[in-house]
Amino acid sequence: MPAFHIWTLGCQMNVADSLKLAAGLERLGWSEAAEESGADLVVINTCSVRQHAEDRAYGRMHVLRQRREAGGQFQLAVMGCMVGPKTDDLRRRFPMVDVWARPQEFEPILTAAGVVRDASEGEFWTKTFATPTGPTAYVPVVHGCDKFCTYCIVPLRRGRERSRPVAEVLAEIRHLAANGIREVTLLGQTVEAYGHDLDGVDTGADLATLFEGIERIDGIVRTRFLTSYPKDMTDRIIDAVADLPKVCEHFNIPVQSGDDTMLARMRRGYTVAEYEERVDRIRSRMPNVALATDVIVGAPGETDAEFGNTVALLDRIGFDVIHVAAYSPRPGTFAHRNQPDDVPAEVKRERLQIIEALHADSAARINRRTLGRDVEVLVERELEGRSTGRTRGGQLVHFDGVGQLGSLVQVQVAEVTPWSLHGQLASDLRLALL
Repeated sequence: MPAFHIWTLGCQMNVADSLKLAAGLERLGWSEAAEESGADLVVINTCSVRQHAEDRAYGRMHVLRQRREAGGQFQLAVMGCMVGPKTDDLRRRFPMVDVWARPQEFEPILTAAGVVRDASEGEFWTKTFATPTGPTAYVPVVHGCDKFCTYCIVPLRRGRERSRPVAEVLAEIRHLAANGIREVTLLGQTVEAYGHDLDGVDTGADLATLFEGIERIDGIVRTRFLTSYPKDMTDRIIDAVADLPKVCEHFNIPVQSGDDTMLARMRRGYTVAEYEERVDRIRSRMPNVALATDVIVGAPGETDAEFGNTVALLDRIGFDVIHVAAYSPRPGTFAHRNQPDDVPAEVKRERLQIIEALHADSAARINRRTLGRDVEVLVERELEGRSTGRTRGGQLVHFDGVGQLGSLVQVQVAEVTPWSLHGQLASDLRLALL
């Protein structure tokens, strides 16, 4: 039986793509090898959002080139966001790569690996669902992005927004539930854009439509979603999160900058006031909602005053989590072509550290509210009598006691850090008091 090995970099969408490719190969009689050395087919699923991710992919390709030069017999495929319409430079640098495939372009990989499929199978990939290990799974619902922010490579690599049919998404989630998955995370570069391009029986469908459908699927106890975009976030979607029991009150809404001039320079499509209005609407419906955001520091032209406005916005809103990154030019983007990378590296580092410190303070303050309280945790891992899971708000929880994977348990919080909560199963504590 031939074997494959997939090495994945980047976001949750890449993880989902790798799992789907693996499911397709397994359906065609291949087995998964734990190590590259045992594989007849090696796939590198790349990310190009940050230079660091590209550098890691280059490093892996160099290692595999050395294996090939030393006599290694295997097929090598490179897929994902590093692969665009033009890969001439990559092909020259890495001639030993057998196939280059853009995101979700699985067929060239099968062809290079010598896989022959019977055309009578029909829509092979739409009926091929992965079954991840563990109790949680990612489910892409809308591919691509129509926003074209100046700094972002995603629309150039993943294309325009394309929503999956409602029935197809729900069929995949029913498959996951039947195979022990308890929590699903609906994925999209801007997930609230789901449904904008659908017609026919799905005309008018939106993200809330999927939420409502998942409520009727036995076995699934939690629904998450990311990544959010303020202009696509309708009141109907917010109300669905507030009203439907399975949907977690947890939004990841990238703001990127707290300054209107910078937001316009980034072509983000909203103002600070519009962003705050959406946050206010969410909090009016869910006072205890967990909010996460993304911020870019040192983008082209960012002044001290513009950065100061970002700090003020983050402090004003009080996010549970702030993901921060220094601007990294992406070849092919509008910013790379037209906006000089003019913020010095040392200034980027200083601004990065300021946001990281603000995040630590904000997260610690929010997490302290849970001290001495019971929180609901979905158990995701267990090792030597200690378990790990997350709250509905996405807080990571480590606790003493063995919880069945996929079960919902109550944990009493005894200690907090900015990054996690620590405690013990509430049932164990109550038994100790008897």
